[in-house]
Amino acid sequence: MQPAIPRPTVIAAILVGMTGLTLSGLLLPALWYEVFHRQDAGRLILAFAGVGATLALYCRLLWLNLMRRTAPGHRFGLAALAAICWAMPPLLGTGQGWGNALLVPAGLIAVVLPVREAVAATAAATVLTPVYGAVLGLPALTLLYEVTGIPLAAFSGYVTVWLFHVVQELREARAELARSAVGEERLRFARDLHDVLGHSLQAVALRAEVAERFLERDDGRVRKELTEIQTMARDAVRDVREVVRGYRATSLRTELDGMSAVLRAAGIRCERPEMPQSLPAHVHEPLGRVAREAATNVLRHSSATWCEITVRADGGRVHVEIVNDGAGRRVPGDAGSGLAGLAERIGAAGGEFSAGPAGDGTFRVAASVPAEPAAAEPVTAEPVTAEGVTGPAEGAS
Repeated sequence: MQPAIPRPTVIAAILVGMTGLTLSGLLLPALWYEVFHRQDAGRLILAFAGVGATLALYCRLLWLNLMRRTAPGHRFGLAALAAICWAMPPLLGTGQGWGNALLVPAGLIAVVLPVREAVAATAAATVLTPVYGAVLGLPALTLLYEVTGIPLAAFSGYVTVWLFHVVQELREARAELARSAVGEERLRFARDLHDVLGHSLQAVALRAEVAERFLERDDGRVRKELTEIQTMARDAVRDVREVVRGYRATSLRTELDGMSAVLRAAGIRCERPEMPQSLPAHVHEPLGRVAREAATNVLRHSSATWCEITVRADGGRVHVEIVNDGAGRRVPGDAGSGLAGLAERIGAAGGEFSAGPAGDGTFRVAASVPAEPAAAEPVTAEPVTAEGVTGPAEGAS
């Protein structure tokens, strides 16, 4: 289980707080000396005002840039911070640590300015700050510390903000992945329900119509049809439960047997096809769905009198072809979802799918998948066009 990422505002508050403590560590020795040794009221007011303004302005600029609220006016804030920090050593003296204030603005150079400008400003500060310190009479060790400390502080500030934004983007990416996973599961559930209930309810309706036709003249046939309806209803309930669990498996042989039985009950001539021996396990799921959807289409959208099913394995692929003589008129602007969903499923399995009128009054649905499992990778199905699926005409869903 992946650890939870805190809210960006929480991380930003922690970073700003830690930065404030770091700056306080730089300026605290000098402030401590002013409070407990010099004890000059005027100098104390000036010292507290300078330190307070420095901390407030620095933390404010850092917070705004962490929250991606960068504005051109922040350049003036950085300039004001530099002016305050450069004014404190000559006003309060350089002997008790006030020279450290010259390092403070460096941490915001790469945060406030664009990268190219920040590089130039850092180079200029690395040269000018020690020169200014030498004019003020700072010790040589302090000057050396400034020469090395300014580039490090600028780089550290840049990396801190960059890492914060990376973490924020990671949090947003996780949220987007979670939303995508929910959407994929909803899509899977909708497709499976369409495949299961569309076929089952159409078959139940057909059996009920047959029973109604024989109601007055053949009680045995009516009882037989009612028994079939009960069996189909129970199977549909079981299938829906399996869809909800996400474990539903499809058998091509079972689907083709059920398809031929349902079509024959509807008065459509359909023979059980010959099945190749030892079909690979992975072909049953996608090709079984093709058989189920084709049966639903023939019953719902066509006036077919015969349906021919062919299954063969050759050239390293397994092919299923379903042809009926009930191709009907087009319905423009209404493309249905069954065959489009099949195209996506077969494409994801590395196969090929086509459906449409054959030009001789027949409607043909053909699908093939590799005999060897395809590598698992996302596949986007091609849009279904008039050459593939023409819409929910007679023979298409």
